[in-house]
Amino acid sequence: MSKLFRIGDIAELFNLSVSTLRHYEKTGLVEPEYIDPQTGYRYYSTRQFEPLNTIRYLRALDMPLPEIADFLKNRDIDIIEEKLQKQKQAVIEKQQKLKLIERKINNRLRQIKDAQNSDFDVIKLVQSHAGRMVLMEGPLKLESMFDMETPIRKLEQSQAQGVVFLGKVGVGISEEHLRKGRYEVYDKYFLLLDDEEDFVGRVISFPQTLCVSVRFRGSHNEASQQYRRLNEYIESHGLEINGFSREITMIDYGITSDTEKFVTEISIPVASS
Repeated sequence: MSKLFRIGDIAELFNLSVSTLRHYEKTGLVEPEYIDPQTGYRYYSTRQFEPLNTIRYLRALDMPLPEIADFLKNRDIDIIEEKLQKQKQAVIEKQQKLKLIERKINNRLRQIKDAQNSDFDVIKLVQSHAGRMVLMEGPLKLESMFDMETPIRKLEQSQAQGVVFLGKVGVGISEEHLRKGRYEVYDKYFLLLDDEEDFVGRVISFPQTLCVSVRFRGSHNEASQQYRRLNEYIESHGLEINGFSREITMIDYGITSDTEKFVTEISIPVASS
C-alpha cells in the first residue's frame, strides 16, 4: 500500500479545510483511500492528489461543484472544453452584472453628494435632465415617512427579479391639483430609471424640461409649504405650470435614521405665460 496521509495533512497540503474535504467525500467528489473502522479516521493516498488538483483548479475558475463532479466521472477533452466554454460565458455574464452594480453604486454616491451640497430653501429655475421613468397613477395618502412603502412594493412586485429602488422613487401632484393649490393630494408615483436599467412594464421617456425647483431639509410632511413657495414664485415670474410635480426624497430613512438629515427635492415643470 502506498503512503497514507491523514485528512489534516491533506488539508494542509492542498490549502483546504477539513470540513471541505469531508464535503467533497459526502458529495462523491473525492473519497478517502482508507477509513479506519475503529476510529473513523480518514486516510488519503497519492491517488487522490490528481482529482484534488483538478477540483482546486476548476474551483479557482468558479466552476460549480456539480459540474466538476460530472467531469470527474466523465473525463474527456471534449467534455472539459465544453465545460470551460460554459464557465467562460458564466464569468462574462457575472462581469456584466458587477459592472452594472458598480454603475448603480456610482450613481447613488453622486446623488448623495449632490443632495448634501444643496442650496437649501432656495428656489431655482432649472433645466431638468431628460430621462426615463415608470409612472403609475392613483391616490396616495402620505402621513408618515413609511407611507411610501406600499407604492414601492407595487413597483417591485411587477419585476421578475428582486430590484432595489432606494432613492429613486418619487411622488407627484397633478397639474390640475397644483393649479387649485391642493398640495396634499398626491395622485402619482414614479420610479426614475438609470440609463442601463431594464424594467418590465410601461416605461415613458421625458425630455429635458424647464422646472421651478427647491430642495429642503425634511420629507413629504414638510412639502406643502414648499409647494406654496414654488407657486408664488411661478406667479410672480409670469410662468405657468406645465405638468405634474416631481417630488423625491434624495436622502431618507433608507440611509439615515436622523430626520434632520433628510433631503427632499420638488420640481414643477413650467412654461412662459
